[in-house]
Amino acid sequence: MKLRRALSVSAATVALLPVVVAAAPASQAAPAAELPKCSDLDTGQYHNTLVGRTFGIPESITLGTHWTTYTATLTNASAKELKSFELSGKLGSYLYNEGERDLSPYGDLEYWDTSQRAWKTLRQAGGNAGGAIPGPKTLKPRESVHVQLRFRVSKDLPLDQTYDAFTGLTGTFIDRYRDTDCIARGDADGGFSPRNG
Repeated sequence: MKLRRALSVSAATVALLPVVVAAAPASQAAPAAELPKCSDLDTGQYHNTLVGRTFGIPESITLGTHWTTYTATLTNASAKELKSFELSGKLGSYLYNEGERDLSPYGDLEYWDTSQRAWKTLRQAGGNAGGAIPGPKTLKPRESVHVQLRFRVSKDLPLDQTYDAFTGLTGTFIDRYRDTDCIARGDADGGFSPRNG
């Protein structure tokens, strides 16, 4: 399966924008699974409204128990409020050829819960690192959400292949494009290479 790298480009100055920080878990309604992705309806005119930036992801990391901490920011660069807004964290690697393995099962990903002042593990049911992060249900125009995350990759990761690895934050919301409700997303992520110590 081939995945395409989504690069985040910052076009807004985040420092003076309103801030929303991910906090304690809250019940959130997931966007309807039957809605199409806005990118699938795109004719070249659809523009992402979320601008993403990350701070603190190095070009390479040493395998083992050491945590790498970074901050991910998503900013609503549009003039409309984003509704049914959801956050999720991710850690993995892009797969380009058959037989390549994903780095995700060998990694750990955590987010900082500001209300409980504790790190919380993000782990999917299949064992991959990543998952939903509590946050605001809406994002107003020019408002930003900041999440502190940390990750590490186990020494058990086989280094018999090259990993195009990444970690970051994804925001999804329900948008309207070409007279159709659809699911849109924005990413704040960065790439890294794993290495032995």
